[in-house]
Amino acid sequence: MRTLNRVLGYLLVAGIATAGAALWWATSTAELEAIDPSTLSFSDDDIERGEQLAKIGDCSACHTAPGGNELAGGFGLPTPFGTIYSTNITPDPDTGIGSWSYEAFARAMKEGVDREGNHLYPAFPYDSFAKTKDDDLQAIYAYLMSQPAVASPNQPNELRFPFGFRPLLAGWKLLFLDTSPFEADGSLDEEQNHGAYLATSLGHCGACHSPRNGFGAVIATRMFEGGEAEGWLAPPLGSHSISPVTWEIDDYADYLFDGWSEYHGIAGGPMTAVADHLYDADEDDVFAMAAWLAAITPAQSEEEREAAIAAAVVLDWPAVEGTLFEENITDPLLLAGRDVFAAKCSKCHKERISSKQPISLGLSFAVRAETPQNLLNVVRFGIAPPYGVSDRKMEAVALSDGELAALAAYVRWHFTDEQAWTDLESTVAAHVESAIH
Repeated sequence: MRTLNRVLGYLLVAGIATAGAALWWATSTAELEAIDPSTLSFSDDDIERGEQLAKIGDCSACHTAPGGNELAGGFGLPTPFGTIYSTNITPDPDTGIGSWSYEAFARAMKEGVDREGNHLYPAFPYDSFAKTKDDDLQAIYAYLMSQPAVASPNQPNELRFPFGFRPLLAGWKLLFLDTSPFEADGSLDEEQNHGAYLATSLGHCGACHSPRNGFGAVIATRMFEGGEAEGWLAPPLGSHSISPVTWEIDDYADYLFDGWSEYHGIAGGPMTAVADHLYDADEDDVFAMAAWLAAITPAQSEEEREAAIAAAVVLDWPAVEGTLFEENITDPLLLAGRDVFAAKCSKCHKERISSKQPISLGLSFAVRAETPQNLLNVVRFGIAPPYGVSDRKMEAVALSDGELAALAAYVRWHFTDEQAWTDLESTVAAHVESAIH
């Protein structure tokens, strides 16, 4: 009965949304007049500031296909509804946004409607960009319209029925799109509020670091509780962090600028591109974001911090190659995993005698997360490090499915006190079929 009521509730909501969407579609998505981009002119200051803000927004990461021209689109974004391909946002008048006025650009950023009046999919995070100030949007527009035009037709999305029917998005917006402006928090100082603004608008941190509902919308009441992006788990932030060592402002700053923190590890997956862009972004902006993140993260006493670090360090394997960690293991799966770790992992993941070594695995989110998704990704695909720490590359490790399952079981058991991951063999098999890197 509870399931039936839930289904009926979804149908009722969908019916109301569809009716509202039909009205909205008819009244608010008119095509806007095309412009001649050759008539535009912008100040050098606006273009420079727009470039800095575009780095905060990570624009080129999503709007550049692997091996493709920058900002020319074609990057495939996997979603539960199919694959959505990013669009060309160079100023080409035929295939890009060269014919878009600022009004058209701002409407797309804040309302998710393109110049022709088509609703955009929220894989383009306009639900975050809606909070962006007009002055900042104008600067980004100046930057984008000043870049080289690239003629590159947009690639059609690959969505399951009925999600390719764009008018449905109008209903989605009625239910989930909040276009109210950013509001400063009186408990934060000016720098922290600036960081909050950047992180929750252009930075769209919540788009990855928050869970989504069955309609693909960020659950507003669970902001920053952790999410998923491009096949990777995005860790919870601030007060929701599961790190045994609390993130302090310097940890956040190091991670945002370089993609590496001495007590939290290295950026991987889609966060690598974010760190690469922030590496070249305005320092004041990035430090402001770090200040805000530190402000929403509960403090940890120095004694507690040192104890958490020590608890992780004591689990590091011996620095002498070939020496096993002394522990009593009887479970055959864990024994097999220990042998894999000794043969394939302990050369690097051992007692730290140099700051160039990886962090203690007991501090790693990949090992402590609710599922082994990130650990499987790292082992199978390795880590191509961010620019700021280019010497911290990890090569992929060639393992059979059984070896990988055993390794995951051992690493979880040895380096944490968290509940064991279950059904690892089927999880590893599913990962092979659907992995994204």
